[in-house]
Amino acid sequence: MLYWLMKYIILGPLLRLIFRPQVEGLQHVPDTGPVILASNHLSFSDSIFTPLVVKRKVTFIAKAEYFIGKGIKGWLTKMFFVGSGTIPVDRSGGRAAQAALDTQLRVLRAGGIAGIYPEGTRSPDGRLYRGKTGVARLALESGAPVVPVVMLNLDEIQPPGKLIPKVERVRIRFGAPLDFSRYAGLAGDRFVERAVTDEIMYELMELSGREYVDVYAQKVKNSQPAEPPPRRPVAV
Repeated sequence: MLYWLMKYIILGPLLRLIFRPQVEGLQHVPDTGPVILASNHLSFSDSIFTPLVVKRKVTFIAKAEYFIGKGIKGWLTKMFFVGSGTIPVDRSGGRAAQAALDTQLRVLRAGGIAGIYPEGTRSPDGRLYRGKTGVARLALESGAPVVPVVMLNLDEIQPPGKLIPKVERVRIRFGAPLDFSRYAGLAGDRFVERAVTDEIMYELMELSGREYVDVYAQKVKNSQPAEPPPRRPVAV
């Protein structure tokens, strides 16, 4: 109930009025049945605007720390995630990744929409990084189609570390569904899962017009800070 109140009464109308989302390809999201929305990850607000523009409920997962922050900022962060249908998952343990996937599988088996960021973390510089194979495992175990989604300018509207976003029109693009039924029964095969993941990342690269880097984003974040490369213009 809180999800729909936030989306259509409390928060959603205000966000639509201020940021005027410009959405392309929304017809690619099926009206019924399980669907995986695989998105690039540029900003804290990605998990807010994708559910805002999709008619059906979209369930993302996020680290539990987002739900236990203190003060006004912590409360606002929690409300944003609760209002966008995000489920907290403890990612500190050894089985954390599997727990996250199990949560999303339950959503898909109930006929819902699961949102996932294949890169596993926000891009440190706007480029697209190597995808983790969890998205492939999710697709192969559920049999759900994968709809690629790209945020085109949210890193400019709300860069990492910035609490208050710039008032600018949000641009989102959805691509045609990807069908991986040809790999049915091959979940757990690491070569197949890598091939599926790379195909998804290629579609995200094509849709976004962003440079692709065949390195995990978290590895870049953990390394010594470097001068960011010149940003390519996004696809139009």
